[in-house]
Amino acid sequence: MTAMRYRLTFAAGLALGYVLGTRAGRERYEQLKKSARQVAQNPAVRNTAESAAQTSREAAGKAFHAVSDKLGDKMPASVADRVRSLRERGPGAEDDWGTSNT
Repeated sequence: MTAMRYRLTFAAGLALGYVLGTRAGRERYEQLKKSARQVAQNPAVRNTAESAAQTSREAAGKAFHAVSDKLGDKMPASVADRVRSLRERGPGAEDDWGTSNT
């Protein structure tokens, strides 16, 4: 899961560097933007992103319970609140990237 995030971050950085460094101008930028939008709108890509988001929410909940069992009342409130907000989103809610979990 973490490796996937680093790969996606690298790919996004690579694309951003290309767009900023290219001399092709506005036309090439618009072409890349259109392609990125098409990829993001692809049902397979959306389903994969939503599945990954759901899996990460479940993993966060399991990790929270495992850690809170060991820490008891020493769990920082900010961590508990964040995990609680992730679990409350549930199906159909939007994540931080604007994708819905449907």
